[in-house]
Amino acid sequence: MNKLKNIPLQTKILGLISTLILLIIILLASIFAYLQSVDTRNHVKQLALQSAKSISLMPELRDAIEQKDIETHFRPIAEQVKDQVHAANIIIENREGIIYSHTNPSLVGQKSLDNTSYQTLVFGGSNNFELQREEGAVLIGKVPIMADYGEYTQVIGTVSVEFLERDIYESIYQRVKIIIIASLIVLLLGITGGIFLTKSIRKDTLGLEPHEIAALYRERSAILLSVKEGIIAIDENGFLTLINHSAKSMLNLNEKDFIGQHIQHVLQDINIEDALQTGKTAHNVEVLINDKMFIFNIIPIIESGNVTGVVSSFRDKTELKKLMNTITEVRDYSDGLRAQTHEYTNKLYLLSGLLQLERYQDAFELIQKESITHQQQNDILFNQIHDANVQAILLGKLGKASEKKIRLEIDAESYVDPLPSHIEVTDIITIIGNLLDNAFDAVAEQNEKKVTFSIMGLGNDIIIEVMDSGKGISDDLLASLFTLGYSSKGENRGYGLFNVNRIVESLGGTIEVSNEPNGGSIFTVYLPKKVFG
Repeated sequence: MNKLKNIPLQTKILGLISTLILLIIILLASIFAYLQSVDTRNHVKQLALQSAKSISLMPELRDAIEQKDIETHFRPIAEQVKDQVHAANIIIENREGIIYSHTNPSLVGQKSLDNTSYQTLVFGGSNNFELQREEGAVLIGKVPIMADYGEYTQVIGTVSVEFLERDIYESIYQRVKIIIIASLIVLLLGITGGIFLTKSIRKDTLGLEPHEIAALYRERSAILLSVKEGIIAIDENGFLTLINHSAKSMLNLNEKDFIGQHIQHVLQDINIEDALQTGKTAHNVEVLINDKMFIFNIIPIIESGNVTGVVSSFRDKTELKKLMNTITEVRDYSDGLRAQTHEYTNKLYLLSGLLQLERYQDAFELIQKESITHQQQNDILFNQIHDANVQAILLGKLGKASEKKIRLEIDAESYVDPLPSHIEVTDIITIIGNLLDNAFDAVAEQNEKKVTFSIMGLGNDIIIEVMDSGKGISDDLLASLFTLGYSSKGENRGYGLFNVNRIVESLGGTIEVSNEPNGGSIFTVYLPKKVFG
């Protein structure tokens, strides 16, 4: 089966064309040969009868019969007629079946050996017969010779015109041979046309064989399914020719087949038709669609100097921001560890100095204080919080808080088991990371720089709470707090809380914001442990 798949397209097309033309030639030649055979035999039968009738009506024949000298007076005429109609023999017999004239002179005067003359002599009719002779099958046309005696007419003999069937078939063969020659010419023309056709097809398919095209199509489908970026393509008239699954998912399109529809009917906010007119490439174009910001790369397809279509790839900017947040968290974790290392190095220097000064009590109290603080944090972090990702995030934030001289406390009542599988690591990084970063920013200018973190996994929800000692959030800003682009920190910000809110909603949870009576704000996130619907 694999060998058949690897047969070149040119061989397949030439084989198919040659086979079809050959079958048609054989079929037409067979039909023609059959029709020619039937038509020629009917023609020869009529010719035999017509020739025999013409001879029987000749006055020279009657004169020769009356003079009883047919061989001398009439045989030359019979030979002339025979040559004209290409007959094999012309035989003249009397009423008794005695041969008056024959191609073979030795048979003249002898009685005819066949009994085909009886019907003609008795009824005076013209008939065709087929007989087998030594020289082969013979087709005979026999007519009576009538003598007019005034008051009556009498049959005085018969005229037979004979044709050999092999001569008939030779005539048919000559006609069929012409058809065969013409058919071979048609076959050669068909093969030549097939060669040009296959070359044209190979040019259109860039020299690829069908199995190679099929393999490329399967690979393309697999690539489009695996690519996380959205990909759409339009032809030179603006009609969609491709839209992958990621594009449908990001643009909230249903499973309806949009192929063949105009791009403006499907996505009115995307203006990629300009590339059809200008032929210019566009990179990192931001487009707001359904309250989401996307980054588009638009590439025109240019063939022979003409724009024949446009391909566009795009990604959700919030997804990019989410990825950047993840990277930032890893970097912050690293920076936090470096800061802790630096801080503890200084404390070790202090401890070393106290020991050298023999201030053992002060050294002991310093060790005791640091031990109690870290023992409490570690007990909560490692004995009550059993999710490794949450532990890693909090370790990084503890280092960052230490560097910024912020007191980050983990609620002693915090307790959570490993998070459900539907809550991905990037989701929890975005939620906890952004809430703590906002809290750090809120207390950066305060005298008391305190942030409290709590996570609870009891019941049906996972509850995450971040409380800060900042100024709080004014009522007029609460409504736009989770809007894309909103930020009190300057331009090109405002993705953090927007991403948090979007992820919480995608997980089926809720987020609440409130202010403390004495200042500061509280962010509370509720994430269901099970996915419904």
